[in-house]
Amino acid sequence: MLNIGGLNQGIVIDHIPAGEAMQIYEYLNLGALDCEVAIIKNASSKKMGRKDIIKIEGPLTINIDALAVRNPNVTINIIENDVIVAKRPVTLPSEVKNIIKCKNPRCITSLDLTLPHMFKLTNKENSVYRCVYCEEAYKRERTKKA
Repeated sequence: MLNIGGLNQGIVIDHIPAGEAMQIYEYLNLGALDCEVAIIKNASSKKMGRKDIIKIEGPLTINIDALAVRNPNVTINIIENDVIVAKRPVTLPSEVKNIIKCKNPRCITSLDLTLPHMFKLTNKENSVYRCVYCEEAYKRERTKKA
């Protein structure tokens, strides 16, 4: 069994579907951060069979809840002084910026590539976001709960 050391301070993103850790790494732009990141792929899981895990050392200023837009079943473990101080699921943020892209070819974001892709949550129950510029809907695909 692979053993990856613990964290002094940081977060662990757990219950990532197997094979999706690199997508989350890119999605959160973790390569741009000045911190240690460990990616564990295909770890054994009683709940999921196989899963990926991301460990991030250090204080973070990124919006982890943005993961809920695409990966609603991941959980976040907050680590301080080598101890898990909080364990929680991700929650849908009320608005997101540059997390999802508007697919409407007539949207102003298709014409002005400098504009940020901004979406507001309009239906929490069905996870529907709408573009703030053209009202185009983005609805994430439902996945099985881990």
